[in-house]
Amino acid sequence: MDKPTGKISEKAVALLYDQEKSAAPQVVASGSGLVAQKILQTARDAGVFIQEDPDLVELLAKVPVGEEIPEELYRSIADILAFVYLVNEKYKAEKDPQK
Repeated sequence: MDKPTGKISEKAVALLYDQEKSAAPQVVASGSGLVAQKILQTARDAGVFIQEDPDLVELLAKVPVGEEIPEELYRSIADILAFVYLVNEKYKAEKDPQK
């Protein structure tokens, strides 16, 4: 996802991945300008990881909201998810070193 720059042309896409309900991540929000800013602010407020990748955002923005990402994007999204899971586990371990 893009970082807010104050430009009205910025874009953002939000994904949700529930392994029990779907085979692939799903686009749950997408927009540009003020909508993109709202998506990013909502993510920040919720403590959601934001990945800056303008090329990936352009591709994801073509996926209709409610649809799963296409297979061509699996690898890119899998790399991001793996990084997020790793960071989350490291954070949990640092927060509670006895686990």
